[in-house]
Amino acid sequence: MISANLSAIFYLISGVLFILALRGLSSPETSRQGNFFGILGMVIAITVTFLSIGNFSSGFVYVLIFLLIGGLIGAFIAYKIPMTAMPELVAGFHSLVGLAAVFVAISAFLNPEAFNLGSPGNIKLGSLIEMSIGGVVGAITFSGSIIAFLKLQGIMSGSPITFKGQHPINALILISIVVVTYLLCLTQSPNLFWILLAISFLIGFLLIIPIGGADMPVVISMLNSYSGWAAAGIGFTLENTALIITGALVGSSGAILSYIMCKGMNRSFFSVILGGFGAVEQSSSSGSKEQKPVKSGNAEDAAFLMKNASSVIIVPGYGMAVAQAQHALREMVDTLKKNDIKVTYAIHPVAGRMPGHMNVLLAEANVPYDEVFELEEINNDFANTDVAFVIGANDVTNPAAKTDPQSPIYGMPVLDVEKCKSVLFVKRSLSPGYAGIDNDLFYKENTLMLFADAKKMTEDITKNL
Repeated sequence: MISANLSAIFYLISGVLFILALRGLSSPETSRQGNFFGILGMVIAITVTFLSIGNFSSGFVYVLIFLLIGGLIGAFIAYKIPMTAMPELVAGFHSLVGLAAVFVAISAFLNPEAFNLGSPGNIKLGSLIEMSIGGVVGAITFSGSIIAFLKLQGIMSGSPITFKGQHPINALILISIVVVTYLLCLTQSPNLFWILLAISFLIGFLLIIPIGGADMPVVISMLNSYSGWAAAGIGFTLENTALIITGALVGSSGAILSYIMCKGMNRSFFSVILGGFGAVEQSSSSGSKEQKPVKSGNAEDAAFLMKNASSVIIVPGYGMAVAQAQHALREMVDTLKKNDIKVTYAIHPVAGRMPGHMNVLLAEANVPYDEVFELEEINNDFANTDVAFVIGANDVTNPAAKTDPQSPIYGMPVLDVEKCKSVLFVKRSLSPGYAGIDNDLFYKENTLMLFADAKKMTEDITKNL
């Protein structure tokens, strides 16, 4: 058994490693190092927790067995999962974090002696508040993450699901959670505890169903924050320093990222937390797309435009991820550079299905980091660029965000690709993006649609180049 002082020192070391991990993950250049620090910190934290156990009972063997089983399942899923399904994986893992917090809260409430929290019906007030908060946030995280997973996987519609009186009902449930928690602390009634968890699961569903597909990256970030706060609450219950530090870091960094994403999408941070955004009337303009003229071309046309350009901006999106076209794209860009054509990449904050989705894909193809720019850095360059090559991006390039007040993405900053001299738009069809609306860019005079699989089209353009 390791001493309490030594445990505290090692927990502090793991906490420092977690902070270094977050610092490393803030940039694609240092992300691998950040991952290493995070893994090392977690290994130290888990090892110290096991060594801190006084008596190794037979139950300890079962803990090791299930730890091994869970670890192997997690490693297998992470190894097999394609990059396109990474958002669903993240949402699924968030749900497990929330569920774990709920299970620990239940265990602590039913058997407080095992956690040195008192006895049934006579639990320390501070501990009861902590486990209540951890259980509530964990339940919200679990049910909310399940809805996010179903929407991302396409099992459930990505459109906002709304009903009359939705916001008052949500407000009433949130007030009920506070009231029931207060009564639980007064009476320590098991019935109130189960009611508290039940209504927490319910509000998790209700907070996420009105959120539309275009706002899903913010949801992923928000649920990440919730999972951290759930872990921190349970960390206080268990009096585990590492869990408190880890939960607080995940919770606060997730909240900061959610705020940054909200700014990037021109959304209200508080409306995100309360589940009240994304639920707006969708524009009916998509119904008239059949009557609008569309210019389409082929790989030879695209190669001709690019060869005669002095500058090209690449705008990647989820379609590139689905087609796994990042390596073919890198090859095409290398060919352009050999012809002395300046090439840069423009990344929208919510391109793909989660924050950083496109950055990871480009890094996988060894795209130089100094060629990749965020929206704020590159948006003014489109007006002075010859060709914009949009590969699979849709909602993040839609001019309706600036012109149509009825659009669900109205007010969201978008990439000003329509200002380029020529726009090459690679897409399988004229179908709407994840927000469920038509893209006005398809019908611009300077847009040439390239209807094909993103990888196949990019490879054909390279051949023609």
